[in-house]
Amino acid sequence: MNTLLHPTYFPSISHFVAIAQADKVIYEIEDNFQKQTNRNRTYIYSPNGIQLLNIPVRHAKLGHQKTKDIQIDSDFDWQKQHYKSLETAYKNSPFFEFFEDDLRLIFEKKHNFLLDLNYETLDFVSKSLRKKFDFDTTTVYHHEVNLNLFLDHRNLVNGKKDTSSFAAYTQVFDDKHGFINNLSILDLLFNEGKFTVDYLKEQTL
Repeated sequence: MNTLLHPTYFPSISHFVAIAQADKVIYEIEDNFQKQTNRNRTYIYSPNGIQLLNIPVRHAKLGHQKTKDIQIDSDFDWQKQHYKSLETAYKNSPFFEFFEDDLRLIFEKKHNFLLDLNYETLDFVSKSLRKKFDFDTTTVYHHEVNLNLFLDHRNLVNGKKDTSSFAAYTQVFDDKHGFINNLSILDLLFNEGKFTVDYLKEQTL
């Protein structure tokens, strides 16, 4: 069945569980941008526990903006900060070194639009897993979805409301802070490597 999702920044594990089990993914791009969601943020496991990586964006002074029209605020050197945080968090993980060169390239680019960056992070994961994720995009916003035709997982964009719980795997700092559930897909990728796809297929939403 087709699955409806938001294209987010280095999406959560729950997002990729939905992708791995979908026949085809339809990305919602006609929605209005909402603050404090995973559209422009992700969570990683730092030496101090959970850490938020947030992309600064430019907001319209009046009215709503569609997510596809959201521009990144390049006045902040967020790329350097995000990559340094990822390196600090995962340099000692089993598989970081296999992906770090391609990962660094993402942060060396200057993206104007948030959506373009999010697509590139999704492409990075797809190539890292050597698994092609077929997707299409919406042309209009659907307030209500025919549940006989789609699995609507757009709610996963709101991390605070995403209550997905998954099987534990080894994390770099779990001896300090224990297992932290449903972080960015990068946490799973850098710790599990080629076993990531099998893990995703075994989980349920």
